[in-house]
Amino acid sequence: MALAIKDPEARIDYAIDWRTDYIDDQVIAASHWHVAPIEPGGLAVDSASHDLLHAAARVSGGVAGHVYRLTNQIMLSDGQRDERSIAIRVDAR
Repeated sequence: MALAIKDPEARIDYAIDWRTDYIDDQVIAASHWHVAPIEPGGLAVDSASHDLLHAAARVSGGVAGHVYRLTNQIMLSDGQRDERSIAIRVDAR
């Protein structure tokens, strides 16, 4: 799992490139992002998007000193499902 550092005031995009993980004609049919833990003032997904091979989420907030798991769950065109996570540590810069 990758680790990223984010300022609590920043609104920033995080993305996952899925193209190297799948072969043949599989593409992303659906994508969903979620954050754990959920807490007041915690990290939040403001918006999300995906194309056939990439998924992205714009996140904001977070409590300084806390670490969050930002997870992207996808469904592929053949019905398979997978997920990847990014650990985000919030530090005031």
